[in-house]
Amino acid sequence: MSIYVGNLSYQVTEDGISQAFAEYGTVKRVQLPTDRDTGRVRGFAFVEMETEAEEQSAIEALDGAEWMGRDLKVNRARPRENRGSSDRNWSGGNRSFNRY
Repeated sequence: MSIYVGNLSYQVTEDGISQAFAEYGTVKRVQLPTDRDTGRVRGFAFVEMETEAEEQSAIEALDGAEWMGRDLKVNRARPRENRGSSDRNWSGGNRSFNRY
């Protein structure tokens, strides 16, 4: 299972997140997505901990907590949605699109 951490400061680091969550158990992995164009942190992260009990403890303690000047949103991560093929529906949903 994985934890979603939202409303993060743009100055946050993987080490900082790891240290904050380590108070509630063993952190196995931190994923901090960045914008592919700017390289800037996107404002959210995913954290995996050793056990579900540790994850639940972290969620209960940190959801709504203020950290680095921001109120955190912490909950169980939902499975990633399958977005389908990138060439599907390329006209933005307007199937009657016709330039001629």
